[in-house]
Amino acid sequence: MHWARRIEQEIDRVFQHITGAQQLKGIYNEERRQFSLVKNQPRRIVEKVASDIEKLLAKKRKALDRLASEAERLQREHLWQDGLKKLEFVYDPNFKNNVNFSHTAVQIPTDIYKGPDILNELNWTQALERVFMENSREDPSLLWQAFGSATGVTRYYPSPWKAPDKIDLYDVRRRPYIQGASSPKDMVILVDRSGSVSGLTLKLIKASVMEMLDTLSDDDYVNVARFNEKAEAVVPCFKHLVQANVRNKKIFKEAVQQMQAKGTTDYKSGFHFAFNQLLNKTNVPRANCNKIIMLFTDGGEDRAQDVFLQYNWPNKTVRVFTFSVGQHNYDVTPLQWIACTNKYYFEIRSICAIRINTQEYLDVLGRPMVLAGSEAKQVQWTNVYQDALGLGLVVTGTLPVFNLTMNGNSQNQLILGVMGVDVHLDEIKRLTPRYNLGANGYIFAIDPNGYLLLHPNLQPKLPEPVTLDFLDAEVEDSNKEEIRRQMINGHPGEMQIKTLIKSVDNLGLVLPPYNEYYIQADLSDVMLQLQMQSLLPSSFESSGHVFLAPEYCKNLQLSDNNTQFLSNFLSLMLGISPEFYENATTGILVSSAVEVNLGGRLLKPSVGVKLDLEAWVDKFKILASNVSDNRQGSQKCGPSRSCEMDCEVNTDLQDLQCYLIDDGGFLVMSNQRDHWKQIGLFFGDVDPFLMYALYNNSIFARQQSFQYQSACEMVSRSHTGAAPRGIYVPSIADVLRLAWWTSTLASVIQQLLHGLVYSSWLNQDVFVDGYETKQSSCVTIQSQFYFTNTTNSYNVLQDCGNCSLFHTKRIENTNLLFVVAETLPCSSCEIERLSQIKREQEENPCELLSNARYRRGPTSCFDY
Repeated sequence: MHWARRIEQEIDRVFQHITGAQQLKGIYNEERRQFSLVKNQPRRIVEKVASDIEKLLAKKRKALDRLASEAERLQREHLWQDGLKKLEFVYDPNFKNNVNFSHTAVQIPTDIYKGPDILNELNWTQALERVFMENSREDPSLLWQAFGSATGVTRYYPSPWKAPDKIDLYDVRRRPYIQGASSPKDMVILVDRSGSVSGLTLKLIKASVMEMLDTLSDDDYVNVARFNEKAEAVVPCFKHLVQANVRNKKIFKEAVQQMQAKGTTDYKSGFHFAFNQLLNKTNVPRANCNKIIMLFTDGGEDRAQDVFLQYNWPNKTVRVFTFSVGQHNYDVTPLQWIACTNKYYFEIRSICAIRINTQEYLDVLGRPMVLAGSEAKQVQWTNVYQDALGLGLVVTGTLPVFNLTMNGNSQNQLILGVMGVDVHLDEIKRLTPRYNLGANGYIFAIDPNGYLLLHPNLQPKLPEPVTLDFLDAEVEDSNKEEIRRQMINGHPGEMQIKTLIKSVDNLGLVLPPYNEYYIQADLSDVMLQLQMQSLLPSSFESSGHVFLAPEYCKNLQLSDNNTQFLSNFLSLMLGISPEFYENATTGILVSSAVEVNLGGRLLKPSVGVKLDLEAWVDKFKILASNVSDNRQGSQKCGPSRSCEMDCEVNTDLQDLQCYLIDDGGFLVMSNQRDHWKQIGLFFGDVDPFLMYALYNNSIFARQQSFQYQSACEMVSRSHTGAAPRGIYVPSIADVLRLAWWTSTLASVIQQLLHGLVYSSWLNQDVFVDGYETKQSSCVTIQSQFYFTNTTNSYNVLQDCGNCSLFHTKRIENTNLLFVVAETLPCSSCEIERLSQIKREQEENPCELLSNARYRRGPTSCFDY
């Protein structure tokens, strides 16, 4: 207790002296005429930010409208040339299939590179360059503008390609094309797993199903069922359609991969299951628009005619697409009858036919949109994602482009493609308040699915779309659930919440009570003279001057214009962190809010210092000892010398361990030399037994939550090839997802991949040299530790075989815990090794389904 009081007094003395916290209060009162106190009005802030974002997106919508209209006109007026053999363009062989015109660039998947279709498309789309340039002149903030066609040809403006440092695997027929090319879908995928299916065909079926899942977006609902004599969901607890979000599709893919062949083919069981899923009247979430059955099989004998009579005739409200998979001699007549009587038939004979066949159904679903005309011209905004061309975090607005040519006396019913414009997330963030919300105040925005567009905890680590729910970025409670529901429904309002701030180290606003007012400087009469000489230490005591630590000055842009200088200074302050500039020296950052009361209005400016670690460790050891600071020499305990233990004399021994730990459970200071390099680490990684004892005795409490933005190394599975550590063996799903066969050397690469894939399937001992270990998205459990509301001091005898004894005391007016642990002869015991983050090996899909969150369905549907 005595040591703790000495530590408290010294921290307070040094902090008050160095930071001038009390003087700061006086300065605010003395300079009261130099600033005004302005009250934040949350509702007005939200309305203004929402209005500004709406205006920003309206400008992007205008660009999309102009591009789509011009593309439709150009294609309608284009004279088709059957004999077109080549097109004059500048081609750089270093750029895959990227064709560079003067300002635009074109990407052409190699699997469709030949033929007049592509050359005609390149011909008429070249005139889009003029519209791209006009849009850019009118709105210089436009990033990439792009047209992605149904054939896979993509035209970009401006030309985005540089010398490639890796294989370019981007295919526009994935994100964001699929979201703009059709109305939302309810889909049941039927997978033939009968014993008659050969092992190779079953692998092709599995790969085709996984590719089909990738054509679905968050607006869609899906279920996957395996069938032979009986049909059942591949994920048993998915009793009905589930949202086709990233997490559910991943669960489906893992279940499909584990599927084994057995039994005999029975189409009736599969179609009964599918129609019941799609036509069930129970109140379960669904898209309530396009209804689709996808059948993947190698053939069967039954036409299942009575099932279609029962469910789908005469109106054929459910579209049925059948896929004959694999190379075989089975009679496919029944399968073709099912397809032709109910809609569509495709053949997938090899790996290279999977993508083109599994996405062609989008042409069919696009026809109702073409027939609906302008009514279907709705801009769709994607989730946040890492741009494939290196822009960073963006959202993309898409608008369908229709084929308006006439086919005889009837209108063509094909979607030509999708226009897209990117909006950088920073452009949206710039429309939010940056100065007046204060510490812990922030703006957040969500989409109709509840996924985040803006939030301080939105920090994706992988390039896949960010589907982070608002409730997963926060500590969930009933109030936040209600806020989320009301925002999705577009209802304004406000609510007070209590929350534990998570830390690892539509539109809403979070504003703590102490940020109700903010300071607005009154600079209309006089402009403070901020110049470089006023930033020098010798000028620090002068009134109105600012002193910056030298490392901050390196990136400060100078200007003779005071207004510009202030702007540069503020930009620098907003964009920097102490850790970024102070890596050269190890220190402890200490900060404190200073409560300033001005006429009954509370402000909380903060002050802080950085303490030298080595000097403070020496000070800490002496403060936590039984002698004064001025003793001469250190009295060491040892085998031949007995003395009273304290934190100073036991520095190199393990008899007495002394720690300062913060309220998150991180090590701040230690008297043990071998711990000095672990300052700043979670204490459970430094001393797991003692951390567990602190937690087990309710000194620390724990709040656990799931982190859905984590990036983890691929977990090796039993079926993975025998590759050395650090070498990645691609699976068929990876090959398909990455579309490797679309590289320039298509004919060579296809043969290479054919051998690679089939070898890895059958022999499982092939490795590929030159590929880095792959990271994938994963779910981790994040533990937030914090002090409980128990008393300030503890003396705990921890029984573990024999015993250990530790003492703790809160350091008043700080977030620190002082811990002194006596090392006694104790036998080891089993404990829970506490960690701040650990990987969740497998999510429980049934739990996810039972806790499905509210979302709003589509506002319009074009399905007939």
